[in-house]
Amino acid sequence: MIDPMVSSYEQMVFDAVTRLENRIGRTRVVVQVGQCSASVGASLLADELKNGLNVGDVDVVKTGCDGACFAAPQVIVNYQSGDVSYFQNVNYTDLTEIRNSLVNNECRKPGVNLERFFSLQHLSLMSGVGDIDPYSLDEYLSYGGYHGLLKALCMTPADVTLEVAQSGLLGRGGAYFPTSRKWETARNTDSPERFLVVNAEEGEPGLFKDRHILEGMPHRLLEGALIAAYASGCSKCYVYVNAEANLSSARLSEAIRLAQATGLIGNHILGSDFNCTVELRIGAGGYVCGEETTLINTMEGVRREPRLKPPFPVESGLFQKPTVINNVETLANVPAILLNGATSFAQIGLPEATGTKLYSLSGSVCRPGLMELPMGATLRQIVVDVGGGNLPEKSAKLLAVGGPSSGVLPISEIDTQMKPGWLHESGVVMGGGGVIVLDEEVPVKEVVRSLAQYNASESCGKCTPCREGTPRVVEMLSQLEEDDDSTKTIQDLELLSDILAGASLCGLGQMAGNVVKSGLYFFRDELTGKKEKM
Repeated sequence: MIDPMVSSYEQMVFDAVTRLENRIGRTRVVVQVGQCSASVGASLLADELKNGLNVGDVDVVKTGCDGACFAAPQVIVNYQSGDVSYFQNVNYTDLTEIRNSLVNNECRKPGVNLERFFSLQHLSLMSGVGDIDPYSLDEYLSYGGYHGLLKALCMTPADVTLEVAQSGLLGRGGAYFPTSRKWETARNTDSPERFLVVNAEEGEPGLFKDRHILEGMPHRLLEGALIAAYASGCSKCYVYVNAEANLSSARLSEAIRLAQATGLIGNHILGSDFNCTVELRIGAGGYVCGEETTLINTMEGVRREPRLKPPFPVESGLFQKPTVINNVETLANVPAILLNGATSFAQIGLPEATGTKLYSLSGSVCRPGLMELPMGATLRQIVVDVGGGNLPEKSAKLLAVGGPSSGVLPISEIDTQMKPGWLHESGVVMGGGGVIVLDEEVPVKEVVRSLAQYNASESCGKCTPCREGTPRVVEMLSQLEEDDDSTKTIQDLELLSDILAGASLCGLGQMAGNVVKSGLYFFRDELTGKKEKM
């Protein structure tokens, strides 16, 4: 006898495929539109292309971006014959060539840079992104979507949690805490009500991984969130999205609506006893909102500042209920783990940090964008092999890794492995996986001062060490250049960094001294102005 849940899912997929059959024999023109490519006109180009077509049997579809930001705007033509044409860095003058290719079925292959960019990656989270219509639930279902949720619902919550535990999945928000441990702790509480919050704040400068998932594959996130809610005993899920991520919010909102209408969200999901609602929440704005207890405060309508821990959110979080908080990238890994098994996931990456990792690469580099590599990839693999190295006639000098809460590395440290924990004793961490390449034209002192100033500006002001200490760090960095003998100022800076680390309430203040420590470790002469004076 066929399980009713399996039957329900199979019927859902059959209906989706049947509806998509109407497109068979039609040419599909994909215009990749994400927040990054929209900034260079991709959305307007898509509209212009669609309005100017005089060719029948052609569908123009706006998808998310596949991570090749250096090639944006991208247009991909899938002909009726099965051939594919690729157009990169499209502008209005290219539209005539694209229209002619539709009329004449002229195939155009991708450039060498694009092939090189993708051939070295290990695509899992980003598979299908840039191809599947994010507004279409039918396309996601035909791609195997929500099959992982079906498998989870055919298991007990404890078995789902065990599967994720055996995969070794760590959180991808920056702390790299074991994902399964949060789920198990929440499920074992006595509270009759528990919440799941998806942290999609992503306010760190130079980081754009979560937005690519939200914009390009929102149903993958929803599927992972529903599995997490089932495993941890949560009946309500909130997705907390950055206030400035308008496209992410729009596409996620539509995905939630379609999933609700199809019975994938709500009561008796896929005919099971599992009930879960999903609600979109727009963030309050500010880097500090990425800190989980600050995020909870803003959801409750109170001041955006961190809470004392313990209790931790998984014990007493949103509305004093047990609350599981997971990052977007974390949850997007979950469907594949359930579908392919823990062993498949655990075979990728490092023994202590399994799976792939999304890296956001920007700055003075040939191929900036979002890339997916096994956990433990080196900065050389990210910056040179996939990223193409420094721009012509430029020489890379410095790598800002992990955002303002981390530090800076000289290019000589390019073989450093990206993994959880300290990347260097001076205070550099991987964080969310952002890497900014800076060349010799950018003064190191300005980089360090800008990052320190960002931390000072984003401090919520609740705790004295961070409120008073972060602006003082900026002042002391400026003072370094004025001192004939900077020894005392350097000692004071290092002491203040240690005080911030030990006395601040949240990660912003605790990590604010890292950029100073790493800057002084590697670039002391430049920070003190001695190199310029020589």
